[in-house]
Amino acid sequence: MSQRRASLSKTCVTAQGTGTSTGMDSCKRVSNWTVEEVYDWVTAQYPSNHATFLQAVDNHAISGRALLRISEQQLERMGVGPEQQQGILQDVMLLRVQEELENLNDIFVECFSS
Repeated sequence: MSQRRASLSKTCVTAQGTGTSTGMDSCKRVSNWTVEEVYDWVTAQYPSNHATFLQAVDNHAISGRALLRISEQQLERMGVGPEQQQGILQDVMLLRVQEELENLNDIFVECFSS
């Protein structure tokens, strides 16, 4: 099993984009992102717009954990328009999937470690 574990790669989601790393500690989980890292991610994802969402991240101190839990209603209360909400929610859903994959990988490693 250790050969398989060694071959598992981890997809990294950062403010600079998405990449793949084989080092287990090379990437920071979204749930551990600081407000600044969420701000950087939003800036990288939406370089030409979403100023309202950027301001909300700053004003409401949205960390990675909070970002993963954000809802349509919360975005609406923050003043984010409906057309922007859908794009944000789709991107956040991808972050949630990434977080779940990392959790499953942790379980796998814990169960099958030598």
